[in-house]
Order: sequence, then C-alpha cells, then structure tokens
Amino acid sequence: MGEGEGGAEGTPRQSLQEQSCQESNPTCKRAIELVSSLASLSRSIKVFTVKWQLIRSKLVEISSALVVSDEGDELSGMVQEMMVTVGECRGLAEKCMACSYGGKLLMQSNLDMVLTKLHCHVKNLSGMRKAGPFPHGYAIVVSKPRFGACKEDMRFYVKDLLTRMKIEEDPEIKRQALVSLHEVASEDERFVKVVTEVGEIIHLLVSFLDSLEIEVQEEAARMLSVVAGFESCRDVVISAGIVAPLVRVLEWGGDVGKELSARSLLKLTANSENAWRVAAHGGVTALLRICSSSTDFSKAELICSACGVLQNLAGVLEIKRFMLEEGVISVLLRLAGAKDETVQISSIEFLQDFVSGDEFLRRMVVEEGGLHALMRLLNPLSSSSSSSKALEVAFRAIEDLCFSSETGVKMLLKHGFVEVLVRFLRDREASVQELAFKAAFKLTKTSSDDAKRALGDAGFMPEIVRFLGAKSHRVGEMAADALSSMVSIPRNRKRFAQDEQNMELLMHLLETEADHWGGRKFLLSALMSLTSCGSGRKKIANSGYLRTIEKLAEDEVSDAKRLVRKLSTNKFRSMLSGIWQS
Repeated sequence: MGEGEGGAEGTPRQSLQEQSCQESNPTCKRAIELVSSLASLSRSIKVFTVKWQLIRSKLVEISSALVVSDEGDELSGMVQEMMVTVGECRGLAEKCMACSYGGKLLMQSNLDMVLTKLHCHVKNLSGMRKAGPFPHGYAIVVSKPRFGACKEDMRFYVKDLLTRMKIEEDPEIKRQALVSLHEVASEDERFVKVVTEVGEIIHLLVSFLDSLEIEVQEEAARMLSVVAGFESCRDVVISAGIVAPLVRVLEWGGDVGKELSARSLLKLTANSENAWRVAAHGGVTALLRICSSSTDFSKAELICSACGVLQNLAGVLEIKRFMLEEGVISVLLRLAGAKDETVQISSIEFLQDFVSGDEFLRRMVVEEGGLHALMRLLNPLSSSSSSSKALEVAFRAIEDLCFSSETGVKMLLKHGFVEVLVRFLRDREASVQELAFKAAFKLTKTSSDDAKRALGDAGFMPEIVRFLGAKSHRVGEMAADALSSMVSIPRNRKRFAQDEQNMELLMHLLETEADHWGGRKFLLSALMSLTSCGSGRKKIANSGYLRTIEKLAEDEVSDAKRLVRKLSTNKFRSMLSGIWQS
C-alpha cells in the first residue's frame, strides 16, 4: 500500500502517525488493517443488524484500546489471536452480505461466538492499556458517517469519539475527538440530538471546561455553544451544570474560550431562570469586567457577546439594579466610543434597552455624557464612514433619550442636533436621508415649538417638500404630517408661503393624490394653518385649485368644509361659489 492511499475497499485513509506506527511494527499494522476494514464493511450488512451493531461496537472498543509499548511476546501473541478472530468475523460478514449463510440459527450462533471472542480481546487490550501510555498513532480512526446516515451509524461514530475523549493520557486525542464532534454537529444537526441522548458526553464536555489543557477547554466550549443553540437541548446542558464552568472560563480562560462561553451564555440566558443562575455564579461581574478591561477594542466579538448576555440579564429587575450599582452605564458609554462599529452598535442597543421607559435612567445617561457620546457618532468626521445601521442605532437611541421630555429636546437643540439632521438630508445617500427624515419627523411631533422653529431656521421645510413627492406613500404621508406640524408656527408659515411653488405643490397634491394615500387630512390641515398668513391666503385663492377644495367639501370632508368656511369670510367670500354650512 502506497503512503497516503486507502487499503481494502471501505478502509479509511490512514493518518501519517498511523503509517509511522505500522512501518515500525508490521504485526500491529496487519491488525489495524483488518479491524479497520471489518469495521467499515460491517456498516453495509443488512441482516442480523442487532448482532452486527454489537460486533461493530466491540471493534470500536478494540480500536480505542489498542496499544503497543514495545514488541514483546505478550503483545505479539495477543495481536495474533485477535487477527484470527477478525478473520473469522470477516468470513461471517461476507456470508451475511451474500446471504449465503445457510440456516439463521447457525449464523446467529456463530455471531454470538465471535462476539464473545471480541469481548475477550477488549478485556485483554484494556488490561495492557492500563499498564502504559496510549500512543495515539496506533488508534483506528472510524470513518465519519456520510451526510444523511442512519441514526445507528451516527451513534456508533459518536460513541467512538466519546471513547477517545476519555483517554486521559493524551490531550491531543481528546482535542481531535472534540474537533471531529463539532465538525459533524455543525454539518448535520441530527448529531446534536444524538449527543444529548448519549448523556455521558454532555457531562464530559462540561467537565472539560475546567481542563488545564487550553485547547481541550476551547474545543469543549465550541461544541457546547452548538448544543446550546438548540432550544430543545438547553435543559440538558443546564442539568449538566454548565453555567458555573462557563462563568469560570469568562474569568480565567483564554480569549477564544471566553468568546465561546459568552456565546453559550447568550443563548442560555434567553430564559430568565438561567439569568438568575449566571448572576448567582458571579457572571455579571465577569461580563462587566470583559466589557471594561479592553483598551484597544481588539476583542470585538467577545465584547459584543458579553453585551448581549448582559442585555438578557438586565431583563431581571434585581440584576439590572446590581448592574447599575456596578457602573454599567459608564461602561456602555465608553464602548459607544469604540473604533469597532460592531462594538458601538452592541453597546448602544444595550444602553437604549436598559433605559427604555425609565425617565430617571434617561436623565442619568444624559448627565454622564450619553448625549455627547451619541452626537459624536453623528459628527461629519466620524459619520462619513459609518454604516446606515450604526447611524440608525444612534438616531434611535437619541430619540429614546431626549424626545420624551422638553428638557431633553432643549439639550438636543443645544448640541446642534437639528443642523445634523438637515445636513444628512442634503448630503448623504438615500438610506441615510430616510433615517434623518424619520428622526426629524418624530421631532416635529413633540410638543416643543422651539424644535419646530429650529428646524424651520435650519432649512427643513424645503426637504419636507421634496419628500412630499416620494414614491413611498408612507413617506409622503409622513412629510405631509410633518409639514402640518411645522406651519403651525407663525414664522414657519410665513417662510413657507413666500415660495409660490410650495403652495402650488400642496394644491396639486391635494388634487392628484387625494385618493391614493393618507396624507390628504395633513395637507388640508397645513392649508388651514397657511390661511392665517396673508400671503398664504392669497396664494391659495389664486392657485386655480379652489374647485378641488370645494369638491372635497361637497363630499362631506370635514377638514375641507372648515377650510372653505375660512376662505369664504370677508373679502374672499365673493371668490367662492357659495357659503358652506356644517
């Protein structure tokens, strides 16, 4: 057999370590070839399946217990006896595959006999294994089942990996078994169910989280993160006591282990009962330490996962209070200034969720510099490279912090928020313009007349006019609503009415779009406000669209009737066809 090539049909490829072993020990080489080939062959047998499953299980035990310390007489004799049994077993396998075994009872008896012999070999090899170390180069590597394999083959493979994980003498064998387990579980989620059914594996994985071998610890954390991703499996890992070891990894593990542990906790703490478990084992302090200890934000994924876990934990009021005492707000504000955008987004989303619905916490965030930190993200120098997602998060956090109170709005105006909005409306791509427009719209719906005056002074109304003609009916309706709010301020009415094209557009939209979108009532409200301005009333009267308003009034549109009544007073009475009564 050439180096790196497979052996007999169905025999797995051999590792370089296995080949090295075989070249130095031909007796061991022959045994490995026979057992490996037979283990593979047994998968194809369709008769006496229970018997062959038991035989295959014994072959796996042999593969995991096979040890050669030196070429002594005891070992040579044992391997030779095993080769005879394997040869007998192969003969039975070939007969079963060809269905040429004669009587069933005779074949069952023969299979029982060979199973007993294999069991004896397992005991003998196990005894030798206890006498010395396990050189992993001699172990048979069971082939990974193909995708879509039957459940029994999957259990066979998983149990083989379990056997390898138990080998105390060689951490590398453990690590390789863990890597293989993660690989199959990632490729086929059915393996996750098999792992949870073989209950001993979960407990073993949890115990590996406390391993002094850092690579073993990390691979165990990686696999447990996959299992924790399945809601149906979370009770299993919780019952195995996973929380405390995960917290210990957060405190003392390497960066990779910490990140993987945080990912697992993020999935587990979706359940508030598990949140209590994490807090009880000191998880809050460990997570806050992770978020506050980095100075260069080089551990972005770890910090984001830690923020996510803390956000889940904050859903429990008592834990939230503890976080507050531990300075979570200052930690999050510091993270909001990170160079990494994912850290910015995670920390701001957590901060927004943390203060939601609590005016006291909103004031605390503002007092600790939260508004300044968020406005810094909207600065032209920093925002030019920011994604629309980052800007959306910043805008939304500012809205939650400040739009609910007059004091908050005044602070925003002082920080130049209105000028930022208008600049985004004029200078950025469409997605960012829409974000700014929605923020400006919400600002016009606050009770602050100062905000509406500031928006008018900054040039917001020409932008409203542009959005009135948006393809999206929803955006057009929002623009009409914002305009109605803006022209309720005398200074804005006068500014808007001075532009004759503005008045023409409003009247045109009232005529052409009234049946297609929900902005008509806002357009009529804006026109009503504009009649309080002399130039506005003139432009409406001279627009050539009066008949449109009259027709709406005839159709019993109450806002149109009110507008007609107002236009029908005094010197405008003669311009209209009648006086409308309510």
